[in-house]
This record gives sequence, structure tokens and C-alpha cells, in this order.
Amino acid sequence: MTESAMPPPAEPKRVTRLIRFKEVQHRVGLGRSTIYRWMAEGKFPKPVQLGGYAVAWAQEDIDAWICNKGTN
Repeated sequence: MTESAMPPPAEPKRVTRLIRFKEVQHRVGLGRSTIYRWMAEGKFPKPVQLGGYAVAWAQEDIDAWICNKGTN
């Protein structure tokens, strides 16, 4: 391959911090029932499965949700 035909170097994937339910609840100021109901309705980010019954949310997803909530 010639230099001009080579693709640009891939940007490193940014690793996000995972936050557990208590911190999510504290950040958004919502109760457990509301968070899970809004997740079912597609109004709140879904968590990442950690294994078994353990879940966590990507911090960037929660931060984006908080920012977007203020603009609605």
C-alpha cells in the first residue's frame, strides 16, 4: 500500500467510567421506580450488564441524559 492509500490511524476508544445505581439515583434525583419505568419507556439510558444481576450505567450516558433533560 502506498502512503496516500493508507487509512488514518484509528482514534483510541475512550473508556468510560461505570457508575452503580445509588450514584445514578443521586445524580439524577429520581427514585428507583421512576428510573426503571422510564427505562422501559425509552426515556432513560439502559444499564450495562456486569454479570449476574449486577448492572451499571456509563457515566457519559447519564451526563448526556442530564444535559438533554435540561433542554426539553
